[in-house]
Amino acid sequence: MQRTGYTAGPLFRASINGSGGPLSYDAAQHRWTRYCTAAGVDIHQLRHSHATELINAGVSIEAVRRRLGHASTETTQLYALLDDKVADDEIRAARRRTRARG
Repeated sequence: MQRTGYTAGPLFRASINGSGGPLSYDAAQHRWTRYCTAAGVDIHQLRHSHATELINAGVSIEAVRRRLGHASTETTQLYALLDDKVADDEIRAARRRTRARG
């Protein structure tokens, strides 16, 4: 970024119309789709992967729901797959809390 002299403003700029302004949502979506196709990745898979990564990092399902723009957590739960180790760790922690109270 230093080489290009970038200091502020849109990082990704439109080049199709020659104005060099910020990318529109449609232009960004078009590029993203093209990059994913070239990489052999489905854009929808990225949403699933991102949701799963967040859940396994301990981010609440509500926060992930908001991030993905879902109306309900039920939809988000279809996206996010909890890793077995994370689930086991949560269960062990809950048992420790229960024993500590008892």
